[in-house]
Amino acid sequence: MGKSRRKAGGRHGLQVVTLCISTAMVLVLLGIVVLFTLSGRNLSSWVRENFVVTMVLDHDMTYGEAQSLMTTLRARPFVNQLHYISQQEALREGKQQLGVDPTEFAGGNPFNASIDITLKADYANNDSLQWISKELRACPQAVKVSYEKDLIEKVNKNIANLSVVFLVIALLLTIVSFSLINNTVKLGIYARRFTMHTMKLVGASWGFIRWPFVRSAIGIGLLAALIASVVLGGCIYGLYVWEPDMQTFVTWKEMTIVGVTVFAFGIIITGICASVSVTKFLKMKASDLYKI
Repeated sequence: MGKSRRKAGGRHGLQVVTLCISTAMVLVLLGIVVLFTLSGRNLSSWVRENFVVTMVLDHDMTYGEAQSLMTTLRARPFVNQLHYISQQEALREGKQQLGVDPTEFAGGNPFNASIDITLKADYANNDSLQWISKELRACPQAVKVSYEKDLIEKVNKNIANLSVVFLVIALLLTIVSFSLINNTVKLGIYARRFTMHTMKLVGASWGFIRWPFVRSAIGIGLLAALIASVVLGGCIYGLYVWEPDMQTFVTWKEMTIVGVTVFAFGIIITGICASVSVTKFLKMKASDLYKI
């Protein structure tokens, strides 16, 4: 009898470990999907908030005239920041890029002064950029207005495509994880199906019988969520070490959302699976319990 109990206890412990590990793996994958989705949204916002339109000024324009123009531009609703690049700064940058001094063969400084205009995020879209560039070109001191025309469109398109891919992955992951966790939970409940039937015969309500199994499954889900959170936290820390700039896109807000999602999913899916499996066995007749 003692050996039988120890063997049954060993099987139950193995089932708990299996359920915990499988649930944790599913939650890690789910957390990665949520994290990439949120990071993609932050990347899109960062690109819009740092989108720059360059306004090249007339070669003969003085510093005072440039400052007066910048004062006028600051009053425009689409301007977030302005950065003036003088002819001397442009020449220094040109020397670094070309590796030679352009004045040696150009007979003077060939670069014009310019103003880098950082737009507000709401105006960093193709429709707004068309009328903004038209307005800037209308300025008599402007020689050229340039910006990366396809950047916003490409970023938004790529993020939209990735969002669709991640959504599909999340749906498939939910289906697969539900099946996997449901089967694992069912195995644990299967071994105690006769105990549930006995409790039902002595008058115990279905809710009274179901709750210990659901509570146990939720406990396992919480443990699995904790393990998944530690793994995800380690991955994010490694990402910070590898690329410190990632802190711009993966902030505490995103990590909190991922953590809450992982814990909520771990509790909900294990609780639902346990409830469904117990109800299935409770609906069976005594003769049917011997046939499965």
